[in-house]
Amino acid sequence: MSTPKNIHVRLPNWVGDLVMCTPALRALRHGFPDAKITVEGRSYMRGLMEPLETVDDFLDTPSPERGVRPMLKRVRSLRSGGFDLSLVLPDSHSSALGPFLARIPRRLGYSFDPGRRLLLTERLAPHQENGQRVPISMIERYLQLTRQLGCQDQGDEMTLVVTDESRGTVATRLAEHGIDKDQPILLCITGASYGSSKMWPAEHFAEAADVLGKRHGLRTVLAPGPGEESTGSQVGEHMSEPCTVLMDPVLTLAEMAALVERARVVISNDTGPRSMAVALGIPCVVPFGPTDQRYTNHHLENQTLLSEDVDCAPCGLKTCPTDHRCMRDLLPERIIEATSAYLTAEKVTP
Repeated sequence: MSTPKNIHVRLPNWVGDLVMCTPALRALRHGFPDAKITVEGRSYMRGLMEPLETVDDFLDTPSPERGVRPMLKRVRSLRSGGFDLSLVLPDSHSSALGPFLARIPRRLGYSFDPGRRLLLTERLAPHQENGQRVPISMIERYLQLTRQLGCQDQGDEMTLVVTDESRGTVATRLAEHGIDKDQPILLCITGASYGSSKMWPAEHFAEAADVLGKRHGLRTVLAPGPGEESTGSQVGEHMSEPCTVLMDPVLTLAEMAALVERARVVISNDTGPRSMAVALGIPCVVPFGPTDQRYTNHHLENQTLLSEDVDCAPCGLKTCPTDHRCMRDLLPERIIEATSAYLTAEKVTP
């Protein structure tokens, strides 16, 4: 089989998964050093992907992706790219349909039903044990695809490049709120685009931030993402210590990475900035509720995952149909203890 010269990579849709695919992009670059690698994703991902050495070009995925017109637009774009290999990282049929209709000769991804199988020329089956599909780390999942192409792993560390432009923008935004470069920051990520079930309660966030801010001399910064602005406001309203909410406008992904890099420690729901913190080596404490930790159970040296042992978790639901006990029963004291351990260089075992 000929060596690919023009590679298309359909990026994951979730920001956390986007960061977790960077080891696979690194393996792909090392395996095919002379190939042009074009990544395709949501337009807001561009600022996070373009600075990477593993990426040569960025292609916007139409939004919404489904529907005849958006798909035709996508197919025309893919055909004009002249790609000879498509690596499809998401599991959706729509993500694989574009490369199929564009007639990219080689199309690799995971196959889990006859429809998806038809769209791909090279396939891997999802990880199974005893005939049942079992969650594995998304980093490992993406690396299995690049191994299928003959690419050797180049480590499993996640990679982000924070630009000076983004650092400058964040420094200016913080300075507007009286936060200078020497002020240590506690960054709280209070939203989750996946759904409300992933969100630790606002009053818990507020109590933990108040205690940690007073105890360690930290300034709390809340940075909700698009559509999550109310979560930041709610936490701020419950706090008694000073806090800053950066949401008018909300930060871009590149600016969020710069803010994460600027933080002394991060408390984050299981959402994109949590993976940014791991990639950038910033200590992170993560309250876990409905999601299965096996998808992201990696690089635990500088992060602490905390959860409550409840009979309904992990349910994977976007909205809790009952009392949200997995998150409500996870009390601030546990988050405070784990976060303080990083601030005193004494990590707590969950």
